[in-house]
Amino acid sequence: MKIREYYNRYSYNVIIAIEAIFANKVKSLLTALGIIFGVAAVISMLAIGNGAEQEILEQIKLVGVNNIIVTPILQGDQASANDQGGSATDGNQLAGGKKKFSKGLSLSDAESIKEIIPTVQDVCPIVTFNYTAILHDISSEVKLDGTDNTYFNLFDIKLESGTLFHEQHLRDGVPVCIIGYNIRNVFFNHEPPIGKFIKCGQIWLKVIGVIEKRNFVGTGSGTMSISSTDNSIIIPVKTMLLRFRNRSLITGDQVKSAAQSGPNASSKTEDTNQLNKIIVRVKETQELTSTAKVVGKMLMRKHNDIRDFDVSIPELLLKQQQKTKNIFNIVLGAIAGISLIVGGIGIMNIMLASVMERIREIGTRLAIGASRKDIIFQFLSESTLISVVGGLIGILLGVILSQIIHSIFEIKTIISVFSIFISFGVSVFIGITFGYLPAKKAADKDPVESLRQ
Repeated sequence: MKIREYYNRYSYNVIIAIEAIFANKVKSLLTALGIIFGVAAVISMLAIGNGAEQEILEQIKLVGVNNIIVTPILQGDQASANDQGGSATDGNQLAGGKKKFSKGLSLSDAESIKEIIPTVQDVCPIVTFNYTAILHDISSEVKLDGTDNTYFNLFDIKLESGTLFHEQHLRDGVPVCIIGYNIRNVFFNHEPPIGKFIKCGQIWLKVIGVIEKRNFVGTGSGTMSISSTDNSIIIPVKTMLLRFRNRSLITGDQVKSAAQSGPNASSKTEDTNQLNKIIVRVKETQELTSTAKVVGKMLMRKHNDIRDFDVSIPELLLKQQQKTKNIFNIVLGAIAGISLIVGGIGIMNIMLASVMERIREIGTRLAIGASRKDIIFQFLSESTLISVVGGLIGILLGVILSQIIHSIFEIKTIISVFSIFISFGVSVFIGITFGYLPAKKAADKDPVESLRQ
């Protein structure tokens, strides 16, 4: 009997609170705006943070674990860098005035790293050119990559069909290729590509494999040396150097052009690097930094003390980038949290004003037998209901806002269940916390004074 009495009593107070909210729709909506935008801000900011973290993890997966990347620096770029900090001739000339020479990043560098440094597990040479692929009446611009089978292991690239290169392919520079997913769709949409031929430049290549489609994160393509394989044709590195192009070889046309230009012609930097990059995988993570230093010192000796290469550890760069983004996400979350607190203060202010407006109502209820608990529960129910409704609307707005950010600004957003629960829980807590003071103030009113006013 007592349970039913309590139920009727408190349900009546909730009904009064709901009637008060509907009686002042505009005021209630304005009161809830702070909670609505606060919850939406928390959900959308955390969605951006989750998306950024997922991108970092995908980039680390694409770059590979325990990898070191060696890339060439053109001598012209090196000279301009030296001009800013000192004379370019200081580091590139011998004591007798003779200019030092470096043949650039080469296949022999990759082989030496593999043979000499004991902490190295795998070494992958990569040389890249842009070519036009042709088959029947179809042509398309493609990226031609010369490498070996280590490339597929380092970047976790799997084949949809076919096989990897055989030992003979790699040793003799046989004209075979493994094509990307988009290349298959463009040239072999209606037939199986394995065993067929495709013309790249002036060379016919036999297709022996097709790479499965990969989810590629484009933001890492610059600094992290990540590139999509969907539009690539991959061939053995020696096939590239023997049959397509070897930048380290001086051709007759280059000699003829230099002779015609004369000694007074402006010097033009030529890229003489055989390779675009060398990927080095280290056996243990703790050996990354020390191995990178050894690789740098060894290449300096091979290149006659000319710093025409750069050694970087992409995983460390990515982790530093992740740390920076985490700090940024904490700042965004703090700002969004502050907006929730501001919304709670708004609820408290409006409810305090509402108490002043409804003094006669409070006095009447107290005079006819309502207890102070009833008054507290009535006004607390009102503030809590506003917070709950505002939180639900804020969740919907936050989801919509996250989708808009993703579609317009192309920023990856991932909405987590945790962010929804935490934002909604905080909004309800704020409604109860900031609504208690006005509710207690209403309950402390003297019935006689309230009726007199």
